[in-house]
Amino acid sequence: MDDFKYLNIVEWAKEYIKKNHLHEGAKFYSEKELCDIHSVSRQTVRQALMTLENENIIWRKRGSGTFIRSAAKTVIPANFTVGVISTYFSDYIFPSIVTGIEKVLKENDIVMQLSITHNQVADETRALKTMLSQDIKGLIIEPSKSALPNPNMALYERVREMNIPVVFFNAKYPWADFPCVAMDDVAAGKIVTEHLWEIGHRRISGIFALDDIQGHKRYSGYMQALLRHKAPTAEQNVLWYSTSERKSFFTLSEDRILKLLGDSTAVVCYNDNIAVSLLTFCKSHGISVPDDISIVGIDNAKLSKICEVPLTTATHPHQLLGEKTAQKLMEAITDPGSYLKDEIFTPELIVRNSTKPFKN
Repeated sequence: MDDFKYLNIVEWAKEYIKKNHLHEGAKFYSEKELCDIHSVSRQTVRQALMTLENENIIWRKRGSGTFIRSAAKTVIPANFTVGVISTYFSDYIFPSIVTGIEKVLKENDIVMQLSITHNQVADETRALKTMLSQDIKGLIIEPSKSALPNPNMALYERVREMNIPVVFFNAKYPWADFPCVAMDDVAAGKIVTEHLWEIGHRRISGIFALDDIQGHKRYSGYMQALLRHKAPTAEQNVLWYSTSERKSFFTLSEDRILKLLGDSTAVVCYNDNIAVSLLTFCKSHGISVPDDISIVGIDNAKLSKICEVPLTTATHPHQLLGEKTAQKLMEAITDPGSYLKDEIFTPELIVRNSTKPFKN
């Protein structure tokens, strides 16, 4: 009977809107077109459209047609659990990011299951396997060693086959097409390097992480800035380190670092952690910052403000990034099949005491 056929049209319309990624303002089929598609009466179509309108999925304007108000939403049930996989948790900017994630999930009565990888691929493997065995409904992930080939591609393919929404934060693997919320790392590397150039530095060196894609992007921004100013030796003045050796880097690479400092008037550091370690290194070797050399970091971590020489750095959104990541996952959960774009934050420069103009 036509009395029940309209419900089939309602469900068909919701699925059609999701499948074709129709967003707010897009035009929908007319009454006549729906009658032809479903071979039903106009009264049945009108009932279906009225239902969709009552659910705030469409709106109609006489003489103009039918338009999408919002895609059909999925109601999140109780005891809904989301897995959060972070490289670190207890230090640097990570407590703020995870706090932002937890805040949004808690507001939506979602349980958060947290796992830490210490930027180790094997730990990421274990975390993914554990969460997939526990009926996780969504995943928020910071990738481990994101610049290197990753053996977990099969696990991520399984995640996709299980229709589990995923949102990356801070970075994503080059092969991944899941959405990501991150800072513009290229822009961050560029603005701190441009600052040094603008205050007279020409021999600007860099220290970057080789196994995280953020390190590559920040290096790219550093290089873009220097090549724009025709500094031909820029790439020769760079040291790379792996994140697993960060604590031993300044001991094991002492001679290389001293040579780098001797050839430079300023150094761009991968992040504030490395910049603070470089400050300590300089002090132990009688090198004054910023009188002998200027140092910049990236991320505006708390330690950048309270270290012995407060750091010039680039801002990172910290808790806001975590909140946006969780909100994007909520969109993916409540609107399955929708296309979600990456969300990238633009950093700003913060000038403190670790840099000063260079004069020949």
